[in-house]
Amino acid sequence: MTDSEPDADAIETARKVFAGPVAFLKSAPSLEHLPPPDVPEVAFAGRSNVGKSSLLNALVNRNALARTSNTPGRTQELNFFDVGDPLRFRLVDMPGYGFAEAPRDLVKRWRFLVNDYLRGRRVLGRAFVLIDSRHGIKPVDIEIMDMLDAAAVNYMVVLTKADKIKATDLADVTARTIEAARKRPAAHPEIIATSSEKGLGLPELRSAVFGSTLV
Repeated sequence: MTDSEPDADAIETARKVFAGPVAFLKSAPSLEHLPPPDVPEVAFAGRSNVGKSSLLNALVNRNALARTSNTPGRTQELNFFDVGDPLRFRLVDMPGYGFAEAPRDLVKRWRFLVNDYLRGRRVLGRAFVLIDSRHGIKPVDIEIMDMLDAAAVNYMVVLTKADKIKATDLADVTARTIEAARKRPAAHPEIIATSSEKGLGLPELRSAVFGSTLV
């Protein structure tokens, strides 16, 4: 759900790209383990339990490309996925944030890893910040948005689990999220509401992801 829809050709092109080969490449616990910066990258960030892994799996039409878990905070590294053959770009699953029960030193390490990646990765085309549509933007989300603004990394807000709330509530949280995003220097002025279970917004998200690799 955006306030301007991508055209049908862009959606179809993106669909074909994501219908092609997609494979896990590697996990990077620190910057020295990053893959060579030889293709565009698109990163996904979100609170623990926001549904990031489920959305990534739905995005690429796979059941288990990205790991899902009932234990929030399972993703503790930068996970890279190759898209296309020949390789066209990489998806980057960033560590979840905001998990209160995680050890403090682990949270600190996550923060340094994410911040260093955002500031130093020249091939990073855009980040997508996932927000649970049932809760809206929380203080921990503002922290990652502040990091992206400071790093001058373009990002787009994506609402997840949009099928879990009433249409009127979704319209309200969408409007409030758009208003918040438009006040942010590095944020895209539009957002996309999605559901990994129902497929809502996935064609538009694929188009936005692929489009950000062409700049």
